[in-house]
Parts: sequence; C-alpha cells; structure tokens
Amino acid sequence: GGWVLLQNCHLGLDFMEELLETLLTAEIQNDTFRVWITTEQHPKFPITLLQIAIKFTNEPPQGIRAGLKRTFSGISQDLLNVSNLPMWKPLLYTVAFLHSTVQERRKFGPLGWNIPYEFNSADFTASVQFIQNHLKKIDVRKGISWNTVRYMIGEVQYGGRVTDDYDKRLLNCFARVWFNESMFDSAFCFYTGYKIPVCKTLEQYFDFIQLLPAMDSPEVFGLHPNADITYQKNTSADVLDTITNIQPKESGGGSGETRESVVYRSAEDMLEKLPPDYVKARLVKMGALNSMNIFLRQEIDRMQRVITVVRTSLNDLKLAIEGTIVMSEASKNLRDALDNMYDARIPQVWRRVSWESSTLGFWFTELLERNAQLSAWIFQGRPKVFWITGFFNPQGFLTAMKQEATRAHKDWALDKVAIHNDVLKLTREEITSAPSEGVYIYGLYLEGAGWDKRRSVLVESTPKILFVQLPVLHMFA
Repeated sequence: GGWVLLQNCHLGLDFMEELLETLLTAEIQNDTFRVWITTEQHPKFPITLLQIAIKFTNEPPQGIRAGLKRTFSGISQDLLNVSNLPMWKPLLYTVAFLHSTVQERRKFGPLGWNIPYEFNSADFTASVQFIQNHLKKIDVRKGISWNTVRYMIGEVQYGGRVTDDYDKRLLNCFARVWFNESMFDSAFCFYTGYKIPVCKTLEQYFDFIQLLPAMDSPEVFGLHPNADITYQKNTSADVLDTITNIQPKESGGGSGETRESVVYRSAEDMLEKLPPDYVKARLVKMGALNSMNIFLRQEIDRMQRVITVVRTSLNDLKLAIEGTIVMSEASKNLRDALDNMYDARIPQVWRRVSWESSTLGFWFTELLERNAQLSAWIFQGRPKVFWITGFFNPQGFLTAMKQEATRAHKDWALDKVAIHNDVLKLTREEITSAPSEGVYIYGLYLEGAGWDKRRSVLVESTPKILFVQLPVLHMFA
C-alpha cells in the first residue's frame, strides 16, 4: 500500500521493461499502492509503460506575475523576517524578479539567450543564501559591497551556467542596472509599472504580485516589442506543425484527388524545372588554380550533389506511385518524401545535403536561383555583385577573396591580411561594374535592428518589421 519512487529512469531502460512486466502481471492487493517514476525524454523509452501511466511535466510558469507567484510560494515568513536590515526585503524581491526574467527570456529563443540555459530554483536559493550571509557580515556605516553582490549574481550564481560571452554580458548588465543604491529609492522601477513593493508579510507580497499585468511587454525583459511577434509566430508554427504531423496519412475514399496523385503531379513539375548537370570542362578553361575558381568548383560539386539527389528521389517516387517499384519499409526515404511533399515540406534526404527553408516552394525556388548564379558565373564570367547567402560556404568565398587580394600585392602576407567592409548606398540593381579590388555582395538581412540608408548607420527596429535587407556591401582585404 506504500509508494515507490524511481528517479532518472531514462538511465535504466532495461529495468523499465521488467517494471512493466511486473505491473501488468502482479496481483496488487492494496489500491493505495503507487509507482512514481521520473525521467527525461528518451527515444527508446518503452511506449507501453507511458501509455498506462498518468503523465505530468513541470514547466516554468509563463509571465512575470506567475513566475513571482511561484517563487514566493516557496518562501516562508521566517525567511522574510531573517534580517532586520531595511535592504533585505527589496534585495530578496529583486533576486526573485531577476529569476523570473531569466526564465522568461528563454521563450524568445536566440533573441532572449543565445543558448537556452536550464536556470532553476537552486540558482535562486543560492543567490538568496549569499545575500543573507553578506548582510550579516556588512558594516552598517559602509553599507553593501555592490561589486561583490553583482559579481556573485552575474558571474557565479546565475552566470555560472552561462557559457556564451554575449549572454554573460547581458546578465552582468541586468546585475549592474538593478543591484545598486538606487534600488532603495522610491522612484526605482524595473520597467514602468514594475516597482519594488514595501511589504511586511507574505500575504502583502501576494496581493501586490496579483496586481501586476497578466501579459508582459517584451520591454520588461529588455527586448524590443518586435520580439513578441517572433515568439507568437514560432508558437503558432509549432502548433500547426504538430497538427500537420498527426493528420491521418492514408487518403480517404472521397471524390477529391488522392495524396499520391497530388505528389505525382508536383514531382513531374519539379523534374521539368530541375536544371541539367554541370559541365566540368568549362572550369578548366577558366583557370583551375585561381582561388575564386577553386571556390566555384567546390560550390558546383555540392550543387551537383543536390541536383542528383533530387532528380533520383523524384524519379523513384514517380515509379513507386505508378507501382513499378515497391515502396517498402526499407525505402523509408521514399515514404518520407511522399509525406513531406504532400505537406509542402522538404524531404529529409534533400535537407541533409542542402539548406534550411520554411516550405518546399521556397526551397525549390532557392535551388533554381542558386543554380542560376553559379551557371552565370561559369558561362558569362564573374558576376559584378555576388548573392552571398546563395553559397554553401560563404566564409570560404571571403577567404578566396582574401587570397586573391594577397596574390595581387606581392609583398603582402596572408596571415596579416584582414577583411573590411563598407555598406554602400546602392541596391544590387544600381551596380553597373565590379569594384577595382574586393567584391560587392548582397543578400544580408538585419534582425533586431534597422538601417538608416541616408546616414549609413544602425538604428532601432521599426515596429512590426522583423527583418531589414542591407544594401550592397563592398568587401575588401
């Protein structure tokens, strides 16, 4: 009749099979018996065990109000009364606010943190413990050593998890702006409407937290209002993806077109538009040892591979739909291609050899555009302006440009040559000739900033505009 708790079961998958057997065959007399198991996600976890279990997950609460509520529900009145100093309660509340902020920024993806860190309540508890000890030791006349507090929070307690330099910079910035003498000023607020309350009991804190807005503006966490659009967009894309994935795959007996005929038509259409194979002989004529031509050859090799894979799988798919070859379980790629093409997504085999894209239509258009740039380079000579995002290896392109510049100046050493860039005021259509040195490139976008064309400087984003295309750049060494 007791409870059994098994923790971290993803580490003992063999025993899970045994546990399932035991639970299904044993005659359990007492109906108060329970087995609790905790596990991380694991692809090989026995699915039957999950199906007979009641599952729940513990997610961090969404929003500052919910986050602060949860944090304060783990605080006792004794902890509130632990110190008589007037600095104690504001500091405790600020650490709780910081805890909710770092958790909440995760939902914005790379706009919030470059790497999604697993911040948890242990970080909060350790920070509170440190502040408690620090206040016990301070000399009241000298006051708090803010450098120590900021270092412990930004570099040790929360910062200890942070591995990215820019993320560390951001965390230290929060510590610098929020943890200083001005936090005890009555006018201090984290953001308009988010003040530090003056309370004596937990009830008063809960009453204050209840009055905070249910939905927070991204500006509370130091983000631009546009960040919310990105978050909402990603969330809806996830929901729609899940819905598409769980749609029944077999076609019903309706009068509409079957899945197979839709995909067959789409495959025929793509095969018609697919570019022909490359002619390698042209490259030899152009001068095979020129650094730019070596780069071009590598790009063409990769592009050729994509074209071959697409052509082969489309032809096989047509044959499978016609029934000439069998679409067995072994040809998992064909089944995957059929499902994905029907959902306007990129088949796995194609994605593995190519690039990311949101839908199949965009992906195929990009294939044609990339091919057009490479073909024009081979047959019509070097472009005046390069579409840099249309290369598989843009860094390789810049390195080739660097080598070319070094060879042109006999007395330069390659390891002392650096790449520079100027943002021009021209669009790609306005470029009439190539630069005397270096290259013109286009196709770069800014995210999280805007561009002032008149003064050629970065500015804040315009509301509701997430991406801004940069004008042509002159890259030179």
